[in-house]
Amino acid sequence: MLGAARRQLGSGPMLGQVLRRLRPATAAATEAARGYSAAAREMTVREALNTALDEEMSADPSVFLMGEEVGEYQGAYKITKGLLDKYGPDRVLDTPITEAGFTGIAVGAAYQGLRPVVEFMTFNFSMQAIDHIINSAAKSNYMSAGQISVPIVFRGPNGAAAGVGAQHSQCYAAWYAHVPGLKVLAPYSAEDARGLLKSAIRDPDPVVFLENELLYGESFPISAEVLDSSFSLPIGKAKIEREGKDITITAYSKMVGYALQAAEILSKEGISAEVINLRSIRPLDRAAINASVRKTNRLVTLEEGFPQHGVGSEICMSVVEESFEYLDAPVERIAGADVPMPYAANLERMAVPQVDDIVRAAKRACYRAAPMAATA
Repeated sequence: MLGAARRQLGSGPMLGQVLRRLRPATAAATEAARGYSAAAREMTVREALNTALDEEMSADPSVFLMGEEVGEYQGAYKITKGLLDKYGPDRVLDTPITEAGFTGIAVGAAYQGLRPVVEFMTFNFSMQAIDHIINSAAKSNYMSAGQISVPIVFRGPNGAAAGVGAQHSQCYAAWYAHVPGLKVLAPYSAEDARGLLKSAIRDPDPVVFLENELLYGESFPISAEVLDSSFSLPIGKAKIEREGKDITITAYSKMVGYALQAAEILSKEGISAEVINLRSIRPLDRAAINASVRKTNRLVTLEEGFPQHGVGSEICMSVVEESFEYLDAPVERIAGADVPMPYAANLERMAVPQVDDIVRAAKRACYRAAPMAATA
């Protein structure tokens, strides 16, 4: 269904307008917030994922791809572009619209020593295959006393896009991070996407790899080191995207960009914000988070998923358990609205965090604004 819609919209102005509806700033403003040089070599997230897949397939003949439209159509989002021509239909497999079926086949292949990379056209569709992901993939190593490894990657777009309604807009980070036996990654930049996907494919355990549709076309500066085919990023390690001393902001995926923009605004008002790109949701880099909070003494957690039992809740609990005495203000938690995603554009914008929400929360934590209760 999504693939058909994209075939109708193509790459023309209509699709571009839809995808830009929720973007909070111009490309120039975003680049300024990131602090990147315009002269740096750049790569899109789409290209980073594509090259990572290509290089890992070239290096290891046990790696293969499967999913809806990954071959002939070259991927609903063109992540697998060119791979069918290069590696053939035995390693790039188009499947029927049956997530439960092809995910079960992939898990069985992983049992036998292959390294499948399963693409879900959207992670919302992974609900059709969740039994295989959790009961077959995540638990088999433990239940076999370590005799069975399940080296498999489940990847695809996750979270809110634009104008696709409640059933295509959920963030599954907290869902899958709840499960022992799974590793859950959520890249932000091209470096993240390339380095983390390579690590996910090489890992002996099942990895849920949560991308974001609105980031696919975003360009990021990238170094020669990242372009090396041996490059990878460690699973379970966060990145300090921007150093600060007054407040810590944790975020993942698309929300990292929002956090960086908020940090730039806050800096003009004398608040130095440290932005942590989590990268890995499970395992969570609790050491990096707590070290930052012990330095800044304040914390804002940011995610676009539902608030109850979310990633932010887990981060808050970690800080309360390990660094409570360092806090100079209550933790501020920013998340998506606790409602199914509205379809109307104005309501959709209200249902996901915006840059202004982050700025207001940081000011409250730094006692630069009246608390919400006082203004109600």
